[in-house]
Amino acid sequence: MASTRVIPAVVHDFSPYFRVYQDGSVERLVAEEHTPASIDHHTGVTSKDISISTDVLARLYLPKLNAAAVEARHKLPLVVYFRGGAFCMMSSSSPTLHAHLNSLVAEANVVLVSVDYRRAPEHRIPVAYDDSWAALEWAASNRRAGTEPWLVDHVDFDRVFLAGDSAGGNIAHNLAMRSGERELPHGVKLFGIVLVDPYFWGSKPTASEEANPEMTARLDRLWPMVCPSSAGGNDDPRVNPVAPSAPSLAGLACARLLVCAAEKDAMRDRARIYHEALRTSGWRGEVEMYETAGEDHGFYFSHPHGQNTKLLVKRIATFFCSTSKLTIDM
Repeated sequence: MASTRVIPAVVHDFSPYFRVYQDGSVERLVAEEHTPASIDHHTGVTSKDISISTDVLARLYLPKLNAAAVEARHKLPLVVYFRGGAFCMMSSSSPTLHAHLNSLVAEANVVLVSVDYRRAPEHRIPVAYDDSWAALEWAASNRRAGTEPWLVDHVDFDRVFLAGDSAGGNIAHNLAMRSGERELPHGVKLFGIVLVDPYFWGSKPTASEEANPEMTARLDRLWPMVCPSSAGGNDDPRVNPVAPSAPSLAGLACARLLVCAAEKDAMRDRARIYHEALRTSGWRGEVEMYETAGEDHGFYFSHPHGQNTKLLVKRIATFFCSTSKLTIDM
């Protein structure tokens, strides 16, 4: 008698993107697109892919450099960027992300490292944090006796920024908190951080979450799926940095921070709460808030040529280009 194959039960259904089964297997439902690194003919930005380790990859971006800047050995800010995608989707070669970063690098005139951390649910939290930290340490290690010429030749290591959208914003926050406890190689300090539509959550719903019940229901299930080992659930300090058990935001290891939110985003209020909590925490840096009216989460990907996207990119570029030398002793 032929044996009957038992199909495992679905324990996490995040259709139309993926399903997680009881036996731990993952079924991805959408074919992913990839754009190769290249010279972008619209912006003049050059990109290339590198391996930081056997587990961590990255895409590097270098803006178009004029001959005078090269001759003068003019150094540029470094941005270490973490993509969104709920810790589960996209990669550094995703077309929408690649196009967005080309525009940002051209506008801000920065060198950028787009970190390709391993994804959940195949690799649960804290893998994304640890991979991203390894990439940040690698970038900082190029300050002295570095091996990556784009960083060695063109980066001002006194102006190192973290940035990320959605889950990438969450990663940037958590790495800045970790940086307050661990030193980066060669004395590198974080100058600033940009959080765009950051993924923060909590057990008590906010007004913007109540206004988006379908998205809220999905986001309520996200953290328990990507971090099943968490005892705090949606009030784990890594996803709810203002939870009662969270460490003080005064320990955030950077001098300046920009929070960007979208009016229609279910997580909008979390960004506002974070901004206010940081402002009143005793942290001695400078925090700014920029909110885009009439837009939803990730609008800069869905409307890359829209006026609001252009304004957001300009606002972030202005933040990166600041000449302020505010520092915080850590």
